[in-house]
Amino acid sequence: MTPTDDAIPAQPAVPRGATASRQAGNRGVVGNERLTALAGAALLALLAVEVVTSIRLRTLLSAHVVVGVVLAGPLAVKLGGTGYRFVRYYTRSPSYVRRGPPHLALRVLGPLLVATALVVVGSGIGLMVTGPRNAGLLLPLHGFSVLVFFPLMAIHLVAHLLATPRLVADEWSSVSAALAPGRGIRMGVTLGALMLGVLGAMLLLPTTTPWIAWSQTNGQVPAPVIVGTLLAIVALLATRPLRWK
Repeated sequence: MTPTDDAIPAQPAVPRGATASRQAGNRGVVGNERLTALAGAALLALLAVEVVTSIRLRTLLSAHVVVGVVLAGPLAVKLGGTGYRFVRYYTRSPSYVRRGPPHLALRVLGPLLVATALVVVGSGIGLMVTGPRNAGLLLPLHGFSVLVFFPLMAIHLVAHLLATPRLVADEWSSVSAALAPGRGIRMGVTLGALMLGVLGAMLLLPTTTPWIAWSQTNGQVPAPVIVGTLLAIVALLATRPLRWK
């Protein structure tokens, strides 16, 4: 034994089962991130269509309703994935603790974004059920929730602007597939959520007829979309979420 050997402290052996458990936990974290990213990408595409149809509701109302119901599916998957990460982190799951929480600002804005997203989608579906005659407070509630949702969604989107495309690309990469097995399940969950949304949209599509007739005589400037877009621009300039790491 050399003096150099005496100077080096012995390293505790890591149990083989603990190493396997840690690797499985890391794969679970990566899989959760990729599932959330897939649902987020689908949700973003549908939201873009929803904004376009909002500008011309008089002619695109049916498309607006269909897309609004379809996006409820990936929204549920995204909220489920994010909520699962939230629970695992705050219950001190080692792999999720090592991954760390989102930026503090995103954690503060997250509950409000979730609440407004649920109100936007829920009030929109509710309007299809009630029809224009019995809309009551649902119509102004839908418009007001859009005003709040736009800036919050813009901040969330820009904050994840770089990470989401990378996670989606990794999901299709054979090189990184070993980091998170279960790609087929994640794709199945995402596509299944979209199909359930399509089924719901087909069931609610006949309810658009009274609203189409209503829109022909009550056409209005899409103020919530215009004002919400302006608020989103102001929010992005004020927060600059690209700085958040």
